[in-house]
Amino acid sequence: MNTDQTIVVIGAGIVGISCAVWLQRAGSKVIVIDKGKPGHKDGTSYGNGGIIVPSGVAPVTGPGMIAKAPGMLMNPNFPLFLRWGYLPKLLPWLVKYLSHANEADTRRIANGLTVIVGDAVEQHKALAKGTPAEEWIRDADYCFAYANRAAFERDRFVFDLRREAGQVPEVIEGAGVRDYEPEMGSSVDLLAIMKNHGFIRSPGRYVAALAEVFLAEGGDIRQGAVRDIDLVDGRIRAVITDRGVIDCDRAVLATGVWSKVLAEKLGVTVPLESERGYHIVFKNPSLSLRSTYMMTGGKFVVTPMDEGIRCAGIVEFGGLDAPASEAPFKLLRKQMATYFPTLEYSESEEWMGHRPAPSDSLPVIGELGRTGVFAGFGHHHIGLTGGPKTGRLIADLIMQGGSNIDLSPFDPQRFN
Repeated sequence: MNTDQTIVVIGAGIVGISCAVWLQRAGSKVIVIDKGKPGHKDGTSYGNGGIIVPSGVAPVTGPGMIAKAPGMLMNPNFPLFLRWGYLPKLLPWLVKYLSHANEADTRRIANGLTVIVGDAVEQHKALAKGTPAEEWIRDADYCFAYANRAAFERDRFVFDLRREAGQVPEVIEGAGVRDYEPEMGSSVDLLAIMKNHGFIRSPGRYVAALAEVFLAEGGDIRQGAVRDIDLVDGRIRAVITDRGVIDCDRAVLATGVWSKVLAEKLGVTVPLESERGYHIVFKNPSLSLRSTYMMTGGKFVVTPMDEGIRCAGIVEFGGLDAPASEAPFKLLRKQMATYFPTLEYSESEEWMGHRPAPSDSLPVIGELGRTGVFAGFGHHHIGLTGGPKTGRLIADLIMQGGSNIDLSPFDPQRFN
């Protein structure tokens, strides 16, 4: 174990902060740098659904998706949007992405994701144990809400994947749904309940609290934009920022979808796109929810948080630069009124951010070539869930020179 080194972690989201905490606890001097503050509103870690999902092993690209996609795009009530002017730039990535929409690839991807999310609740608790960040973690059921038994049966393949990962639902129907969740509207007649899951009471404040833990344990957090990596004989020597040069022995690249440019400078090309995600927080809600929910008809999650009830989801492709669209917010509001018709609130807050989506739906974890720079990005829909585990894996790679887990599915060089 090499503890006589300085490591720069680029990115202060859940993955970057988790890396920093575990690396520091292993004995290294660690510096975190980000253009914003940890947990800041512009960061992806601020705006997720807040749910810790050990059953989150199924990629979006399941069998049959290619045939269904055109109809999804043309249906104004389906939560998939595309800024058509962005399509020419999106197309090369999209072709690769859709090439995995088959059973063999879906099973392979699910096996990989199980490694990252299978023990997610335990990983979050281990990271935060004995610190003020611990108070933000809550145990909870995670319920998949369906209109009826037929809709649930159409997802049999996905639930088979979850069962193979050790996640078996408890199914309740009819009047039992309202007994479990009195606030649920009549449009839901079946709940598939996943036990031993969890959620974060406020994702942004949780990441900020973890950053405070890192500082209290001797860490260093700096604000600035990383411009380049300085290499000598192919190995990292320093991180170049808009506020100066930071000398280091190793670095971790954990800036989500923005990691692509720096990775390319280091000779590694990752087909990575922004999957624009939307959320609305309904503040001072009139109802109190028992659990967290995936509304399968609308493909969004509903989470009771400190700030209010957050509904988060929607898929939109439109790149990093375009402003938020109005249609996804309108659809979320319409669907919430259907699923929770008695909901009243004092005000609401809208947010849009960028999920980092690799073309094969698997995160990028490992050393970029032999540069001494380690990747931890591309977590798509499992960023919050898999952040602490990813941080621990990267710490093992750097501090111990390897891992007792097969990380080949996440190899940064797999696309080259």
